[in-house]
This record gives sequence, structure tokens and C-alpha cells, in this order.
Amino acid sequence: MIPTFVIFLREGIEASMIVAILLAYLKRLGQTRHFRDVFLGVAAALGLTVIGGVGAYFAISQYSGSRVQTYFETSTYLVAAGFLTAMTFWMHKHARTLAKELQARSELALTTGNRWGLGLLAFQAVGREGLETMVFTLAILFANSHQAAAPVHGGLVLWGGVLGLVVALALAAAMYRLGTKVNLKVFFRTLGIALMFFAAGLLADAIQNLQQLGWITTGSHVLWNTSGFMSESSNIGDIFHSLLGYADQPTVLQSLVWLTYVVISVGAFVMLGRRSAATR
Repeated sequence: MIPTFVIFLREGIEASMIVAILLAYLKRLGQTRHFRDVFLGVAAALGLTVIGGVGAYFAISQYSGSRVQTYFETSTYLVAAGFLTAMTFWMHKHARTLAKELQARSELALTTGNRWGLGLLAFQAVGREGLETMVFTLAILFANSHQAAAPVHGGLVLWGGVLGLVVALALAAAMYRLGTKVNLKVFFRTLGIALMFFAAGLLADAIQNLQQLGWITTGSHVLWNTSGFMSESSNIGDIFHSLLGYADQPTVLQSLVWLTYVVISVGAFVMLGRRSAATR
């Protein structure tokens, strides 16, 4: 529940922030009649995301327990980890100039009389975040499907996403009323570090699948067995697994990949933040 809450909150805030900037800019120009174009773009993006996500989930569920599902799960883990890393660093780099870039593109659409340009702009922004969220949610659902009481975990995963989206929409409404004065630097920096740990856990899960498939045989020795103390299938073990990538029987390669990724990604993210602050 916690991972999907954080991811939906983070992605919802990013998408909502873009939409709020567009609406606030149009309101300031007295072009509120174009709100409809923006909302149409948002609706189209959300519709395609939901249809694509549900379709992908039920399509791969037909192969439950087979190697095909393991192949798909592994690729989903790797893609989700890549998205998490890329989007975190991208937002850190473009957060300060995002509003100006959106306003410039909106002004271009208005001056050229291309009313669909605003809808396309909203569609691209929300669609990108929706695609990333869909991949993350599938990865978390597949990871939880291996735990005991999988239907219960699956329900909590979805409820976490709903709650995160509700909070994101509430913050979006506040951003719209305040215009572009909201400073989300601390928000994105904190969640950015948390998402690095999520990505590390997904990479460790991918390594585990690849070792079980026999594609990777290096470092397959189990370092420890703490399943008696805290099993991954328990509620608290599932939380630690989702938040920090905890494994009750990790292999050498799993642990090495997790540690290497966390040290490099978090270190680079913190260093980039300090460098940006020093430049300002």
C-alpha cells in the first residue's frame, strides 16, 4: 500500500502540477474557454492509461505461474526501475524552468490559433506520468503476487494508489488557487530519495527472477535466512520489502546490486541537489 501511495502521490502531483500551471496561466490571460481543451487532453490520457494497464494485467495473468509471467515480471521490474531513476533526475533538473516552458508552449498554441495544441500538451504531460504509474503499479502487483494472501495485498496496493491520487488532486487544487507560487523542491527531493530505494528493491527482484530462471548463475549463494524472524510474506516484511527492498533470503548478487544502486543513485541525487543550491 505504501509504495503505490507514494508513487501515485508523486506522479499525481507532477501531472497535476503541469495541469494546474496550464490552467492558472490561461486564467491569467482570460482564456478560460480553453479549459475544456486541457481537460479533454487529460481525460484522453487517463482513459488510455487505465485501458492499457488493465489490459496488460489481465493479459499476463493468463500465464500465472508460468515462465512467461516471470519474463514479463522481470522486464517490468527493470523498466520501472529505469523510469523511477530517469524521472527523478529529470524533475530535479527541470523543476525550476518547468512553468516557463509550459507557458511558452501554451502561448505558442494560443497565438497560432491551434486550440488542440493545449489539449495535446496536457495529453503528453498526463500520459507520460500515467504510463510511468502504470508500469510501477504492474511491477508492485506482480511483486506482491508472490506473497501469502496475495488478493489482500493486491487490494491494499490499489487502495494505496487511490489514496495517493486523492491527496495529489487535493494538492493540485491548492496549487491552482495559488498559481505557480508553490515551492515543491523539498517534496520532490524527499520523495526522490525514497523512490531510489523502491527502484533498488525492483532491481533486486529482477535479479532474483533471473537467477531462478537460470539466466544468471553468478552470486547465487544465499547470504542469510531471516524468514523465521521476519518473512517477506508477513505484513511487516512486505512493508520493508516494498520500502527498502528487504529480502529474507537474499543472494550475494541481489545484495550487491541493491547496495551499488542505492550508493550511486542516492549519492548522485544528493550531490546534484547541493550543486544546484551552490550555483543559485
